[in-house]
Amino acid sequence: MLRGLLFTGIYYALSVIYVLVALVTLALPGRSATSAVIRSYTRAIRLGLRWVAGIRLEVRGRDHLPDGPFIVAAKHQSWGDGFIIYPEIDNLAFVTGDHLERFPFVGGILRKLGAIVIDTCGGGDRKAKSLAEGMELAAKEGRRVLIYPEGHLAPPGYHYRYKPGVWHMQKAMQVPVIPVATNLGCFWKQEALQKTSGTAVIEFLPPIEPGRTKDDFLQMLTAAVEEQSTKLLVEASGSSVEMTTLLPDPMKAAARS
Repeated sequence: MLRGLLFTGIYYALSVIYVLVALVTLALPGRSATSAVIRSYTRAIRLGLRWVAGIRLEVRGRDHLPDGPFIVAAKHQSWGDGFIIYPEIDNLAFVTGDHLERFPFVGGILRKLGAIVIDTCGGGDRKAKSLAEGMELAAKEGRRVLIYPEGHLAPPGYHYRYKPGVWHMQKAMQVPVIPVATNLGCFWKQEALQKTSGTAVIEFLPPIEPGRTKDDFLQMLTAAVEEQSTKLLVEASGSSVEMTTLLPDPMKAAARS
């Protein structure tokens, strides 16, 4: 627990410092300066994970990342997932909910970075509109896009139904989708304070090319990410692990209650 407490203190201190530094860059033309600050921030967090929390990071499958634009569809087990992926890919935009804009000054930084901010409170039509607008800009600029198709943090061994937004993105952009598996949740579970030392792996998998039907695509993406994530969980635990279990969508459950 002590490692987790120390890392959390460093995490918040670095977050405040880098937000303040990033604010200075907002007045500069383009996004390169702001992007460089955020890339440095993610690398600093990674160093904190290694030297304070005792979590070593291993990135596999970089050879599966093509030249040009593509979509990264990643497993989401931990609040730390993005800190691993962001510095690995140049010219990366990312899809996020508008909840991040509630943090002071973060909204301006997200806009400067060209993040695709989804209107999570405006219903299906507004969500689709905000995604389409952000995707159109990313496609126009030839950027890579990171999305978590489950839409929620899932504990190791579980997953949510993969949402079709990533398929619509691929259909519109006509670019490969790179599935990403991970076992980071074994060491930094969701948003938990406690950290467990060990070697966490994130793995870029072979691309899924455009042209598949929605159902075929989602089935293929889910199988690729969940099967490899299960193998990584076995690698982390040293024992057998059952195939990941589907969880009910918490947003739908909340709407019914």
